[in-house]
This record gives sequence, C-alpha cells and structure tokens, in this order.
Amino acid sequence: MPTQCDLLVRYVLRDEALTRGLGDIEARMLVEWLADWTELLSDAARTEDDALSCIDRLCRRGRAIGKFVRLWNEPFGRGAAIQLAASERFDWPLPTTDMDPADLMHHILTWENQHPGTDAGV
Repeated sequence: MPTQCDLLVRYVLRDEALTRGLGDIEARMLVEWLADWTELLSDAARTEDDALSCIDRLCRRGRAIGKFVRLWNEPFGRGAAIQLAASERFDWPLPTTDMDPADLMHHILTWENQHPGTDAGV
C-alpha cells in the first residue's frame, strides 16, 4: 500500500511541465531535487492538505527554476530570464556569464538547498 509520501512523489513526477524544454541532465537534477524536498515536506506536514499545499508551491518553484535555466540559455532569452527571476523573487545570485545549463541548474539547486525557507515560493 503506497504511503502519503509515495503518492506525493508520484504527483510531482507526473507534472510534465516541470521538465519541459530542459535537457536530460537538467531535468534529472530538477526531478531529483523535487522528489527529495517532497519527501521532506510530506514528512514534516501536519495534514495531507498542508503537505499538498507545500508540494504545489514547490512544484511551482521548480517549474520557474526550469524555465529560468531554459531562458538563460536561449539566444536573446536573458532579458526574459531576468524578468522571471524578479517576478518569482529568486534570491540566488544571477549568473554573470554564459553557463552550461547543467552547471546553472546545479548552482541554483545547491543554493536553494543551502538557503531553505529564504525564497518566496516554499
């Protein structure tokens, strides 16, 4: 019988918008990050509704992070990426140079892990 955590992880994994437009490496990193946080948040939540609310915010943040990485690496997409970062209130430092998408995703997710709760999303 699946646990609440298993159901929530499956809920996250079914969201195809999370990885739309990302390369395989970046998509894998994002999905693993989301699955790890889903497990932590579902264990810490007091009720199923609280857990689902937290996971929904986490997925929204994950979609925005994925979109930022995609935009940053598109020709002429940096302006849109910066606007997205401002509108989503991303606290992590913006890249100052060209970055490989996988390196950028790693940089962002590492920062997010080191600064939990400082973002506007989760």
